[in-house]
Amino acid sequence: QIIESGGPAKYIHLCFIQTIPKTLNPQWREQFDFHLYEEQGGYVEITVWDKDAGKKDDFMGRCTIDLSLLSKEHTHKLDLPLEEGEGVLVILVTLTASAAVSISDLSVNMLDDPHERHQIMQRYSLWRSPHNLKDVGVVQVKVIRAEGLMAADVTGKSDPFCVVELSNDRLQTHTVYKNLNPEWNKVFTFNVKDIHSVLEVTVYDEDRDRSADFLGKVAIPLLNIQNGERKAYVLKSKELTGPTKGVIFLEIDVIFNAVKAGLRTLTPVEQKYIEEEPKVSKQVHLQLTFIICHSSIHPFDALFCLNVQSRN
Repeated sequence: QIIESGGPAKYIHLCFIQTIPKTLNPQWREQFDFHLYEEQGGYVEITVWDKDAGKKDDFMGRCTIDLSLLSKEHTHKLDLPLEEGEGVLVILVTLTASAAVSISDLSVNMLDDPHERHQIMQRYSLWRSPHNLKDVGVVQVKVIRAEGLMAADVTGKSDPFCVVELSNDRLQTHTVYKNLNPEWNKVFTFNVKDIHSVLEVTVYDEDRDRSADFLGKVAIPLLNIQNGERKAYVLKSKELTGPTKGVIFLEIDVIFNAVKAGLRTLTPVEQKYIEEEPKVSKQVHLQLTFIICHSSIHPFDALFCLNVQSRN
């Protein structure tokens, strides 16, 4: 739930209710999208709670991030001790002025609109090379469907969902239950920071009681993409050493500025922080990825709330 209010101080309050039951080391692996409209930054407040069914939730601690202290266009890994409590939150934060990472239905995507596509082509044309050197390009991924997936359940079916990753950006489809030939028809859009990056698309079987089961993945270097080509990719093992079972149908477009891409190769590659085997993932612009919270008190059912406040 997102609530916005005006006045001298603007707030965006987001309460994300995902409970990780009976653990001292919950792993949320969640991403959130905040849009900031002021250059001077702001504060992000995160609170952790112990969920009690039928009773008031117990407060377990808070931490605050001063966004003005973080450099832009770089992913920061922060280990934040919980104030008024015990434990540490491990968080990734990226401030970016680039186009937002997004997910949409197949019927709504920018590159199929001639006007939108022209604007994006202009944005990354050579004469725009001096503008925002870190904004190298954009990649759009259409995740159409998969066929012949591995059966992960005793019923001979799977509950597949698809995760698309580019560097530290990660988005996912919905789950199609009890199906070995799922259709997702989703469009993912990512900022390209390094044209030598590899796009990873992984299919998992959702398991509500455990971590998701791996079904297969593909890895596609951005420089190998043929724009607008709808193609069936054979799903491979985690190590990409051989096939698993099934294929996934993708259509990918990448648009980039060659001058910016060349200059970007002179800088170090951004470290990839996101761990494997996600349970859930959401879209992100100001990326706040909650990975691990440690606590030394009794086992608890963990959830958290975020509060983003502007500095005005």
